[in-house]
Amino acid sequence: MKDFGKKAGFLYVLIAIVVIIVIAKPFVIINSGEVGIKATAGKYDPIPLQPGFHLFIPFIQEVLVVDTKVRIINYATNEDAGDAIKRDSGILRKQSISVLDARGLPVSIDLTVQYRLNPTNAPQTIAAWGLTWEDKIINPVVRDVVRSVTGQYTAEELPTNRNTIATQIEQGIREKMEDQPNMPAELLTVQLREIILPQKIKEQIERVQVARQEAERAKYEVERANQEALKKAALAEGTAQARIIEAKGHADAIKIEADANAYANIKIAESINEQLLKLRQIEVQGKFNEALRENKDAKLFLTPGGAVPNIWVDSKDPQKSTSVSQ
Repeated sequence: MKDFGKKAGFLYVLIAIVVIIVIAKPFVIINSGEVGIKATAGKYDPIPLQPGFHLFIPFIQEVLVVDTKVRIINYATNEDAGDAIKRDSGILRKQSISVLDARGLPVSIDLTVQYRLNPTNAPQTIAAWGLTWEDKIINPVVRDVVRSVTGQYTAEELPTNRNTIATQIEQGIREKMEDQPNMPAELLTVQLREIILPQKIKEQIERVQVARQEAERAKYEVERANQEALKKAALAEGTAQARIIEAKGHADAIKIEADANAYANIKIAESINEQLLKLRQIEVQGKFNEALRENKDAKLFLTPGGAVPNIWVDSKDPQKSTSVSQ
């Protein structure tokens, strides 16, 4: 019984220790994408606990596990602001950002912002801002920058300058977050999803776009008409040039032929001399004598014709009528 009492006492102590461990749970397991913030008597340790297994002293120390994964805030129409369920999943939904343009007209901006808690400075951030740090840091910065940038433009200018505005918003948010003490968060991306204009402004922009399209179409029609006119003018000019070339070629051909005939005539004239004329006269006289031998009763007519006359023989027999010419 004495041994049993000693063993029972030891067993009771062991059971008590196990119960204390189960109840107090003096350890914590930190997963990837998280860091631990150890607080001793309410004071945060400036060095965060990295993923892994960690021990702490119960009732004196505690470890607060915070998420360092990418988080998203969606600013959109008809969203439930601060949805707790979505907060646990890393997504916050908030109403569209209402802003005033350069003329004071109301405009709504739909935006998506991706960011993450800076793990290195997580203890300082949570100590300064609490667990709702993103509502106190990210949300005010985003709204302030969006209002500042959008207020530089009129409602009509917003759609045409969308890319410039998106760039200015992202740069402004990034600069303001980097200027925060201890740089509590890292900005990843900012996406400008939609610019919601007043209905009257939308209708006015649509009318302007329709008028611009009509003007562009009219300009296109005028340009096409000009092209057609230039095409016809070029065709007419080409036809005229072809006719001029054809006429010039014909005229050149006539001139060449005339020059050739003139040259031939000159050569023929140069070839006629006194000896040639005498020869031709002798030839004609021979034909004259032959005609008299054949038709002794014929009447002869001499018709002058240049250097050599034409001889006509009028015989009494019509079938024997002849003419001699050279």
